[in-house]
Amino acid sequence: MSKKPPRRTAERILEVTLDLFNRFGEPNVSTTLISAELGISPGNLYYHYPAKDELINALYGRYEQSLTEILMASDDVKNVEDAWFFMHTLFERIWQYRFFYRDLSDLLSKNRRLETQFQLMLRQKSRAIRAMLDAMGRAGTLRLDARELDTTANCMVVVLTYWLNFEYVRDPRKALEPENAEKALMRGAAHVLNLLAPYMELAQREHLLHLTAVYTPAS
Repeated sequence: MSKKPPRRTAERILEVTLDLFNRFGEPNVSTTLISAELGISPGNLYYHYPAKDELINALYGRYEQSLTEILMASDDVKNVEDAWFFMHTLFERIWQYRFFYRDLSDLLSKNRRLETQFQLMLRQKSRAIRAMLDAMGRAGTLRLDARELDTTANCMVVVLTYWLNFEYVRDPRKALEPENAEKALMRGAAHVLNLLAPYMELAQREHLLHLTAVYTPAS
């Protein structure tokens, strides 16, 4: 049986960096800590990523690619069940790269490239949510006036983008720990979709309330 080839150093560096950023927050993680965690010299780390911003940008590139793949499915959402799965999948990806949202303002103020890319991602999220609302409207799940569509979509994007900040402020010591992930994700998905409840066809609204009651653990 042939052995698997060892993972490339650059790949390992990104994996360990993501874990450290998520656990401690990006401002609290130095390149010295990253190299020590990896068991490599700082020079080896700098060979692959000459600056900390290079690590952040590489991680964001991965996040952006994976999130884009999810957003492309937005116009396939037809009903509450589809919307719940779609939103939960989005929150799972955001959780995987949660350090961006925990330290968002600080990161954007220090990294012009990241600031530009994040603005583009916000626009992409907004387009995807509008596409989802259009698809649900065509399917008869929603009755949403065209004049309300943009405002509703923007409100959903705001909650989607800043939900983990809210969770962190509620409980800074525990909110972003892995054991609390499922509760945080479910609460986030429920709050985003509940913005649509007033516009839903009655049976779909009842189904949404059932889903949020069953799958959203108590705080």
